[in-house]
Amino acid sequence: MPISVPQKVLDFIRNHKKFIIAGHKDPDGDCIGSQLALASVLKRLGKEVVVCSPGPFKRSEVSAYQDRFANTVRDEDRLGAVVVIMDCSVMSRTGDLEERLKGLPTVVVDHHEGGDDLAVSHENLSFIDPSAPSVTFLTLALIEALGLVPTEEEAKLLFFGLCTDTGFFRHVDSTGHETFDYASRLIKAGADPKETFRLLNGGKSLASRQFLGVLLAGSRQYFDGKLILVTEEYHETRRFGHESRDSDNLYRLLQAVDGVKVVMLIRQETPVTCSVGLRSEGKIDVAAIAAAFGGGGHKNAAGVSMEGTIETVRPPLLDAFENFFAREFP
Repeated sequence: MPISVPQKVLDFIRNHKKFIIAGHKDPDGDCIGSQLALASVLKRLGKEVVVCSPGPFKRSEVSAYQDRFANTVRDEDRLGAVVVIMDCSVMSRTGDLEERLKGLPTVVVDHHEGGDDLAVSHENLSFIDPSAPSVTFLTLALIEALGLVPTEEEAKLLFFGLCTDTGFFRHVDSTGHETFDYASRLIKAGADPKETFRLLNGGKSLASRQFLGVLLAGSRQYFDGKLILVTEEYHETRRFGHESRDSDNLYRLLQAVDGVKVVMLIRQETPVTCSVGLRSEGKIDVAAIAAAFGGGGHKNAAGVSMEGTIETVRPPLLDAFENFFAREFP
């Protein structure tokens, strides 16, 4: 069914004049694409807009957009402003922006399940639909509900985000006809699939290909090959650099292994914290496992941040999957 934008959200947009548009830490194409496209639309409507991000812009495909974002919210930005937080419904995920955004009227635009401390607040409005393939998908619905069509630049940004979160449509199944309907409208408005594919998959450094090889070589299979675990040690990141990370291709390559149901990447982000990425196929809900550890995401793509080292977070995660596979594949 077509996406329905809440009337209160439309009224919020129409009735306010000054907006702060914020996103989550370590932004991806969906986050920045939705932020910049909405900012452009609001400016066309005569609104005053500040677009901010906590960064860092580590992904090669988003690094060129960094100078279009403020990294903080000034006192003068807050005066009389309202907030739209995109691709995120947990205030802590806005990083250093959190304290500067608190207390301002807020709308949350997101497509993730779970972790909705912003959305459930009685003071805030929300436009959240976990069935949507991306937040840029929701942003196009919002633009059209306002009676507008995207400009060429907005269409390119929205298509970029849609392709980011669908893995260039790899994750769209037989129920996803509306995704292609939306994509068609964006292409008609000026989005270029070939250009977007190059943006997402080109421009990689030799070091990033070498790093991918290191991670692939260190991958291990568990539970009769149903799960592949990859670990990224802190010293490896320091050697190759954040810009050499290419998680999407890593997941894609390992999910192609015969019999694999889940790929798990444990990354030592700091000496005392890890991030965990989970990808699955079909009906396997990795968001439920991530939620058990305080994380969230989509059924087939989820994650969580955990205190500790790879050695300390790995056992409880593997235990959770052992129990899961024992139930699902007795």
